[in-house]
Amino acid sequence: MTYESLDELRVKLSVKSKNGLDFTLSAAIIWIIIGWIWTLGFKAYDKSVFTFIIGALMIPLALLFSKLFKTTWTDKENPLQPLGLWMNFSQLFYFPFLVFSLIKFPEYFVMVYAIITGGHFFLFSWFYKTNLYALFAGITSIGAMTLGLVLSFEKMYFIAVLMSVSLIILTILLFFDSKKKKPLD
Repeated sequence: MTYESLDELRVKLSVKSKNGLDFTLSAAIIWIIIGWIWTLGFKAYDKSVFTFIIGALMIPLALLFSKLFKTTWTDKENPLQPLGLWMNFSQLFYFPFLVFSLIKFPEYFVMVYAIITGGHFFLFSWFYKTNLYALFAGITSIGAMTLGLVLSFEKMYFIAVLMSVSLIILTILLFFDSKKKKPLD
């Protein structure tokens, strides 16, 4: 396989899946809900558990958006396609950090969750042949850490606001990026 043919496969994935924008939009909605959870008067531990639970909506929402936006989840002709699933699974190995945070420092759970979510975007920059994921991996991860360091516990919901706004912007930019690549496909 040549570098050019590998690039061609990446562009085809990018166009058919529209850069995974069904997932980024789903995540934006989930982070809006997480932000709301972190404004409630519950204990930090309870907010953290609810945050973790609400993440289960990711796949059903992404599937719904996939139908609406007519994105392709599985392209049997593209040998790179299974790599996307493996890249998503990689973030599961960061969940011990989440569990540690939940048990020892639940006030910072939303920050840790945001850093893990943002950090896993970086790989998709290569996968979809767009620097947007790398840019937003940095914005969300560093932004979440910065907010976690400077905000009081009562204002941790701003981390979720950062995530949801970033994800909405990323989704819009990914849409235009996939449209720009369509002639290349």
